[in-house]
Formats: sequence, structure tokens, C-alpha cells
Amino acid sequence: MKLMEIIEKRRAYRSLGPAKIDESLVRDLAAAASLSASCFNKQPWRFVFVFDKEVLDRLKGAMNKGNEWTKADSMIIAVASRRDLDCVVKEREYFLFDTGMATAFLILRATELGLVAHPIAGFDEDKAKEILGIPADMRLITLVNVGAHLLPVNSLLSEQQAEIEKTRPERLPLAEIMRLNRY
Repeated sequence: MKLMEIIEKRRAYRSLGPAKIDESLVRDLAAAASLSASCFNKQPWRFVFVFDKEVLDRLKGAMNKGNEWTKADSMIIAVASRRDLDCVVKEREYFLFDTGMATAFLILRATELGLVAHPIAGFDEDKAKEILGIPADMRLITLVNVGAHLLPVNSLLSEQQAEIEKTRPERLPLAEIMRLNRY
């Protein structure tokens, strides 16, 4: 599959079903993320791959209302970093940007492997950090929910979420997101 095909295939589906998760897959996804660019090659990203059923079930308890669909996840990847792990140039802090790029590589690799990797913001950061033993001074940036796309739609989804599964949400027109030579 070509890169543009993988980018086009990537969707933040919520209707997830079981996927085979093992240490080989985890290493594959981590290796893809590790190849991302970062300021002065500082590589500020830290990933916690959660697929042990007991830990996974506890982590699912940190989800906000509306994210009940995550109960069907086969794996959740906690994405964390800290300001001092990356460049700070004047007021520009690169750790969030660089960690985001590495996470995108991971998500695209998961897509290439036929998985859904859906990053979310709807979780209790303190509770998730406590469950996973992530140090208090780290930022838990996102949780990436991983599974196989399930059709027909998983019953854990609300009616609105089930409707969204049917078609890709519209993207902004390029004229809104790009400029040529000047803003």
C-alpha cells in the first residue's frame, strides 16, 4: 500500500472489535514512531502499550462519558512527554509537536497493518497516569485506542457515533487551511 492510500484509509473509527495484539506488534508500532523527526533528535515521546486485560480494564475506567465505545479496545497506547525532554526555543516548546508527529507515524503504521488507532482526549489524565504509573511531572497527551474495525457497528456506540461511522467526516476546504507564500 502506498503512503497516500494509508493516509486516506486512516479513520478514527469507534466501532472496534478484537484484534490480535502481541509484543511483536507493539515493537513494530514503537519502531515506526521512533523514526519520526524531533528537534535535535531528542525524541521526547514515551509510549505505554496496554494490552494486558487486567490493566486494560482498569484503564478503561478512566474514560469520560461518551467514550464507552473504548470498552471494546484490544489495546490502548498512552502517549506521554515532558517539556524538558525536548527543545525550548524562546517561548516555543516542541515536545507536544514532536510527540504528535511520532504518534502520527504509529497511527499510520497501525492503519497499514489493518488496525484502527483512534486517539482521544476524553479521559481523566490523573486517574490514567495513576493506573499506568506515569510520573506526575509527565503530560499524558492522548490515549490511542486500538482494535479492528467492526461491522456491523458495535452496540457500545451511541446513535450519533454510529451515524458518524458511515462516512468520513468532511474536511475543511484546502482554501481554508492553506496559504501561498503569505498568510
